[in-house]
Amino acid sequence: MRIVLDDLSGPEIAGFLDEHVQEMRSTTPLESKHALDLDGLRKPEITFWSVMDGDTLVGCGAIKRLDVNHAEVKSMRTAPSRKRSGTASLLLEHIITEARRMGFTRLSLETGATEFFLPARRLYEKFGFDYCEPFADYRPDPYSVFMTRVL
Repeated sequence: MRIVLDDLSGPEIAGFLDEHVQEMRSTTPLESKHALDLDGLRKPEITFWSVMDGDTLVGCGAIKRLDVNHAEVKSMRTAPSRKRSGTASLLLEHIITEARRMGFTRLSLETGATEFFLPARRLYEKFGFDYCEPFADYRPDPYSVFMTRVL
């Protein structure tokens, strides 16, 4: 597997992200859905990576610059057929390394609070993320949990 910077111009990543947004809509009330669509991910403050296995897209993730020291993990997704294969761990390790390289000293994220998101929360815990209060523009939400870690 290899992790590549992605300019979000290809049809494969567009479809992959559309599936992600649809899945989030099916598991979370619309007012509590924070997954970014393709246009939302094309902002200059976002760096986006795709995980490729040969020519097959198997995962993606991004960071969003919040300020000079703080970034947010966005759009972590693994292809359904590749869940629990190590793809998400490989990508999250890459994101943490790249966030450090970019000079960030804190990395935070929002994820779901329901049972569906338990594997994601366990992954973030494994990588040293602790639960925290809402950050940036987030507000308390019964469908969201917030996590952070110092880099």
